[in-house]
Formats: sequence, structure tokens, C-alpha cells
Amino acid sequence: MVSLDDPEKNQEFAESLNAEQVLLSDITGEAAKAYGVRGFGGLFAKRWTFYIDREGVIRKIDKNVNVGSAGQDIAGHLAELGFPRTDGAD
Repeated sequence: MVSLDDPEKNQEFAESLNAEQVLLSDITGEAAKAYGVRGFGGLFAKRWTFYIDREGVIRKIDKNVNVGSAGQDIAGHLAELGFPRTDGAD
């Protein structure tokens, strides 16, 4: 996950959700611009999910992320694309 917020705000957010995944800060907006997800005025990033393989190839872009079912949706898309299941150690 990447956010335009600073690292401290991202840490607070992650802790509030007991999140185990990494939440990166793109405070300059450079990554958001490169991926075409900068929202109105560059103040926020669009909620898109990019599925990128180990070779760095974007295999799918989900532009209709539903926050209520995002976890299940991501798992389904990964399976459809043939990404292997892991125990999280990879």
C-alpha cells in the first residue's frame, strides 16, 4: 500500500487497523504521478490496485476497489492471474 500521507500518519493508521502489511509514504507524490493515480489537485491518490509480477510487469489494474471486500477481491484476482499462494515469507 502507498499513501501520500507522511510516515507518522501512515503508522498511526496502520496501528489503528492492526495492519500487518507495509504502508509506504509517497510524500512527494512522485510514485502516484508515475502510476497515474494522483487525484484532484494532487492532494490524494485514487484507490487503485496494481497487480505486479516478480519481473515488474503490471498484470492487472483494478480501478474499482471496494473497501468492504478488497481483501477477498485481491485474493480472487491473484488466483485468477495465477500468482502462487505463499505463507507470507516470500
